Amino acid sequence: MMLLRRSLRGLSRSCRIYTTTTPQPYYPVHKPYTPTTTTEPINILPENTYTQPTPKPDDHIIVAMSSGVDSSVCAALYKDYPNVHGLYMANWSQSATCTERDWKDVQRVCQDLGISSCERVNFEHEYWQDVFMPMIEKYEKGLTPNPDIGCNKFVKFGKLIDYLHKKYDGTGKDWWLVTGHYARIMKHNETGEYHLLRGLSQRKDQSYYLSSIPQSSLSKILLPIGHYIKPQIRELAHDQFKLHTATKPDSQGLCFVNPQQSNFREFLNDYIPENPGDIITEDGKVWGQHKGLWHATIGQKSSVCMPQADPQYQGIWFVSDKNYEKNQIIIVKGHDNPKLFKQTVELTQLEWLHPKEKVLCLQSLQFQYHSLSKSIPVTRIIESQDRLTVELETPVRALAPGQAGVLYKGNQVLGGGMINRTM
Repeated sequence: MMLLRRSLRGLSRSCRIYTTTTPQPYYPVHKPYTPTTTTEPINILPENTYTQPTPKPDDHIIVAMSSGVDSSVCAALYKDYPNVHGLYMANWSQSATCTERDWKDVQRVCQDLGISSCERVNFEHEYWQDVFMPMIEKYEKGLTPNPDIGCNKFVKFGKLIDYLHKKYDGTGKDWWLVTGHYARIMKHNETGEYHLLRGLSQRKDQSYYLSSIPQSSLSKILLPIGHYIKPQIRELAHDQFKLHTATKPDSQGLCFVNPQQSNFREFLNDYIPENPGDIITEDGKVWGQHKGLWHATIGQKSSVCMPQADPQYQGIWFVSDKNYEKNQIIIVKGHDNPKLFKQTVELTQLEWLHPKEKVLCLQSLQFQYHSLSKSIPVTRIIESQDRLTVELETPVRALAPGQAGVLYKGNQVLGGGMINRTM
């Protein structure tokens, strides 16, 4: 029985599907494909290099469902497996209304697809301890952290993987965790290693957010959405599977920020006490006060009103640096001021999805500091104890300590760490 091929049958009129080998019974091995009308840029993998892992017919398939269209389609793609299970994580009870609404949507999707097993788990304590409070502490220090990366590392592919090991390891059957991320995890044909790869869609690729997940978890994870572009997912949800989530808007922002709050800084004020300090220019002259280093991000427009009648200060000013010891914010004039550009970054808290020794010997690496930022060629990497110094081919604007810096080789995620400082 061609389980997932039945799910893909409805795409034949609008998509070109290419195969490198004969499709296997439960998960067709395919090269990237797109609707014939799309002009969306895609990430192409080398031919005959990777194979998509294929669950056996009686394996346990656990689909992590958020109530969004992406995870709903994930569930639909695997709905014909006899041991498929829906799973919803409730990690933030302070947004209880949203949580309950999403849980009801997940239950309805499972019911509509004929998935009888639907479970709700709670990792609120782990999320608070491993993701939320570390984020607050970094913001308080003036850093710019990314909680999504921490959530994927510690909760979705950390605590949840541990939970599934305990629940399914003794069943005598293999198990897989399926999520709706726009990335790909595939097996390298030559080495047998599992690689984290960019998703097919360049516009939706989320491999950056998965750069810190444990390497040991890769062989247990399936990311089917990474083989599609977003319009295909909407089409599958609406035309093929008739899901009520087909037109549901994509989630925006962070799960713990109340939509009624005007901005993220207002949210941080509820957890971080004010810590006023000076806003200065490079010559040390004080031009204003800030309420805390977390109120400004490197590269953003300054809130200080400079004397526009004076040619020396006329123009728009931007945050170029933070002095953490003196609690000062430094501003410079002009969006493209050279002080806003850095060409060297120091990474700490390193995580590797590919052996470090091999990475340091590779050529033609790329560096990425934002989920959808353009990759920058790396000219040199220097290892020193527990940190890496990465030299870039071209200067980059607004690199901020606290951000994640990720190394790529083509479409493969090699690893990365937190930007500790820039030079």
